[in-house]
Amino acid sequence: MYYGVNDVLIFILGLIVGSFSNVCIYRIPRNESIVYPASHCPKCRSNISPKDNIPLLSYILLKGRCRNCKSKISIQYPIVEFLTGLIYLIIYLTYDLSVQTLIYIILSSALIIIAFIDLNEQIVSDVISLPGIVLGLILSFFVSYISFIDSALGVFVGGGIILIIGMGGSVIFKKEAMGGGDVKLAAMIGAFLGWRYIIISLFLGFFLGALVGIFLILSKIKSREDVIPFGPFIVLGSLITLLWGEMIISWYLGF
Repeated sequence: MYYGVNDVLIFILGLIVGSFSNVCIYRIPRNESIVYPASHCPKCRSNISPKDNIPLLSYILLKGRCRNCKSKISIQYPIVEFLTGLIYLIIYLTYDLSVQTLIYIILSSALIIIAFIDLNEQIVSDVISLPGIVLGLILSFFVSYISFIDSALGVFVGGGIILIIGMGGSVIFKKEAMGGGDVKLAAMIGAFLGWRYIIISLFLGFFLGALVGIFLILSKIKSREDVIPFGPFIVLGSLITLLWGEMIISWYLGF
């Protein structure tokens, strides 16, 4: 497949945003500013120079270690950068140069940040999801691909499904099954994607989460008592739906 200049630029933009996303992933759970101070090594606190802050490339050249203290740099950093660049590119190839592309790449960045914070800290940050719900509802007034009613229904359907399942799970398992953060995350995604897509997103999230959970338990990496964050699976299901939702719906209706 031939990739043009725009494709390369979109991918590079994703790498750059992915680098900033790593800052958010580290600082938001610690209630630190994402703007100040400048990027620095979390171990020795030395500032990272511009030449050591080039997405992907600097990690490779530094062999995954801080230039000053030689401590290991988490593999998460290049993964987030590459993943963001790749998702930006796929969104652009799917929706071309459009307002929908712009909105979806913003949404995808927010989802990636939320997913990795949940993986690291087992929390879904309200700092992103609550403003995201409001933003998704407001944008529905100005775009053609989703109506305000569809967006509002997405909020209630997404948040409602997780809330009901969480309450039922708490009764059955005698412990919290779904956190309030998952409810707000599903509501935010529903605000951007609408009620049909949030249903598909959650179905895929539950399906993928069950597969991974079974694998982790059978391989004895996790036990039945261990908590497996569900936020990343909601995010994964949403990204799949965002990119191939209509294809999934057409495939399902074909049966």
